[in-house]
Amino acid sequence: MLPLAMSLTLMGCGSTPQTSAHTVLGISTDVAAFVILGEKGQPIARALTHADQCPVLLVDGQALPMDVRAKPETVAQRPTISDPSESKPSAFPILTCEKVIPKGALSASINGQALPLPKTLVNRIVVIGDTGCRMKKSDHAYQACNDPEQYPFAQVAAQAAAQHPDLVIHVGDLLYRETACPEGNAGCTGSPWGYGWDAWDADFFTPGRALLQAAPWAMARGNHESCARAGQGWWRFVDPRPLQVGRDCNLAAHDDVGDYSDPYAVPIGGNAQLIMLDTANTAGKPVPAGDIRETKYRDMYHQMETLSQDAAYNIGVNHHPILGFTAKKDKQGNVMLLPGNQGLQSVLSAINPLLLPPRINAMLSGHVHLWQEVSFSTPHPTQFIAGFSGTEEDVVPLPETLPVGATPAVGAVVDHFSSWVSGFGFMTMERTSTDNNQWLVKVWDRHGKQVNTCHIDGKNSVCDVARVK
Repeated sequence: MLPLAMSLTLMGCGSTPQTSAHTVLGISTDVAAFVILGEKGQPIARALTHADQCPVLLVDGQALPMDVRAKPETVAQRPTISDPSESKPSAFPILTCEKVIPKGALSASINGQALPLPKTLVNRIVVIGDTGCRMKKSDHAYQACNDPEQYPFAQVAAQAAAQHPDLVIHVGDLLYRETACPEGNAGCTGSPWGYGWDAWDADFFTPGRALLQAAPWAMARGNHESCARAGQGWWRFVDPRPLQVGRDCNLAAHDDVGDYSDPYAVPIGGNAQLIMLDTANTAGKPVPAGDIRETKYRDMYHQMETLSQDAAYNIGVNHHPILGFTAKKDKQGNVMLLPGNQGLQSVLSAINPLLLPPRINAMLSGHVHLWQEVSFSTPHPTQFIAGFSGTEEDVVPLPETLPVGATPAVGAVVDHFSSWVSGFGFMTMERTSTDNNQWLVKVWDRHGKQVNTCHIDGKNSVCDVARVK
């Protein structure tokens, strides 16, 4: 599968005869097209093209010229999480275009490529996360991006697309190819790196092409999309909100604006909704008093609480698990369980000891490179982690049975717990009741084989298998 930016010219495109065609998202056209859901579930058509002008969006037979979101440019090198000697300017040699798809549209297409439109009642959801291929010098981590067995996101995306979802949720961390592959490393030799289009193409748009064609997407922002990492591409390509100067992560001086955004709701029908949260810049440790994150995440809580009044069933979507576990080994090789994100907990616990607004029923997150389910006998929402869709997986096993008293947050009493470590895959959610309080969750491996089944009832969940082997 060729990266989109390196695609070969195949044939002329009748709708744009002045340009040659590229194989983009598997379509013989000069345009990569997909649909992102924004505030109130508004569908937004996005197109990425090497052409000099934006294509036309055809909606129910009516031609709507698309608007320029971002022009081609190379952004001057800015401070990143990497050493300056291991960074470079971000090159975006493509035009990013967009257009809001009118409510009630029955069909939409760009250059002959049909776009998936949102359904009034979403019955089947695919959840993926942490999908990029890890290349990071400071971590001495170089995933074999050239080996589909060791970097299987394309396979995961294709199997997930075969489920014919109504909606795809990505829980964040799309780009991991941050520093150059070392000379002589055959596993990643020749891979693009940095935060420009070529790395975005290789890590997300090319391997994810089948799933981008299958359904509209709701996107959560991960720490890998913070301004000091791939934030420039995040704002250019996939965030649903308007792209504004100063909010684009191009200058570090504006990061206090670019690193944060307000929650928004995506209705999924039947008096249920997603609430999308941007926690990209949270800390792993408690947030110090007076830190801007204290203000931003306090505001996030109150906005989330307000949004939750608009539906009977609310699913929060963010990157960093607030109510999940991580594990590491100490020097003696003993497994230590660690709690949920301490930065978010430190701010949210000062507002509500239960951490989340009372009308939040479930949380979907990533960040931890595994799959996990946690349910509570206390009034906390059930937590699912789906950070297992491509990035090098965690290998420290979680216990089949938690130690007595183990908790991801003060006051949270675990009732049910399930996990899958070191396996790549995706998760599906299927609506099983008309009151939307019940969902069937299935966990699938990279080959499309089901490995676990869970049931959500209100704020609680339980899985068939405690630990997938």
